[in-house]
Amino acid sequence: MRVDGGCHCGKITYEADIDPDKAGLCHCTDCQTLTSSAFSLFVPVPKENFRLRGEPRVYVKTAESGNRRAQAFCPECGTRIYASAEKDPLVFNLRLGTVRQRAALSPRVQLWCRSALPWVNGLSSVPQHAKQPK
Repeated sequence: MRVDGGCHCGKITYEADIDPDKAGLCHCTDCQTLTSSAFSLFVPVPKENFRLRGEPRVYVKTAESGNRRAQAFCPECGTRIYASAEKDPLVFNLRLGTVRQRAALSPRVQLWCRSALPWVNGLSSVPQHAKQPK
């Protein structure tokens, strides 16, 4: 599936060819902190299928496993674009919130469920509003 997207301010854009069956959700505490949310959504894309325009800023974190992971984001608006190996990445994990076709990419796997917030699967009973209530 061909997708495109970019950051909130438009300084960074991309096109990618992805396998929608590989979209996932990560509950690890690093993703919770980096997203300021309960989890991170991603889809992996091989290097040869990823075309990036713009120069992201990169923050390198060390995962629980000891692996160093590059976190690429827009230096202007701060939107997270992808995560990858620190050096010579062969795969980029695109952040689904930046993919224009994100509604068509349902997560097919959940990772690091031991860190999932206890309420994350019980949101159907929480009141819902189509827009910001007055």
